[in-house]
Amino acid sequence: MHSHIRFLMPVAAAVLLLAQAPAQAQSNTFKFGVIRYDPHSTSDGITGIGVPPGADSDVKPANTLLLTYERELVPNVGIELVLGVPPKVKTVATGSVAYLGEVLTAKNIAPALIMNYHFGQAGSAWRPYLGLGVNYTHFGSPYSPYGWQVHLADSMGMLIQGGIDYALSPQWGLFASAARVDVRTKLVAVGATVLQSDINLRPWTYQLGASYKF
Repeated sequence: MHSHIRFLMPVAAAVLLLAQAPAQAQSNTFKFGVIRYDPHSTSDGITGIGVPPGADSDVKPANTLLLTYERELVPNVGIELVLGVPPKVKTVATGSVAYLGEVLTAKNIAPALIMNYHFGQAGSAWRPYLGLGVNYTHFGSPYSPYGWQVHLADSMGMLIQGGIDYALSPQWGLFASAARVDVRTKLVAVGATVLQSDINLRPWTYQLGASYKF
């Protein structure tokens, strides 16, 4: 129950902030496209009774579809809610247990709320932007082919992003952006023994797609 409440917190905060946006807001923008989730994971290794020294794991990149909504609060400043289709992220064993291959998959459910500053004047063809926000990550439906019962702790952390918009018309445009996200989790896997690992995913995300402004 508590994990579900924590999962809904970022979305509830986004709805509240967007509802309180001033009436004179200049525009609303939907963005849709693809996102590349590229972890640079490190951990303190995998520990447990019977686990050989040097056992570790590595989280692999994943691709999925992206959807965001941004509301302009005042000229040049907007608040953005980032959603998307949760990708299935795969983890492989490394180090002394590399022979195990793929050991875990989980859905990466990661809404984010970002405050963006857009440079330049409204109506300009090219508009770069920078953003600072918070990301909430929930690892859903964890599965191990080895039959372990796996739990991955939820994570909440800061993110920074930079991107650029290109206007094709007053309504339609293209965008590209990149973000650095703080995601940390603790893995506990119960099987013949209990395995544990503290994982720092340190992902970069890369986004590309189209936008519609109204």
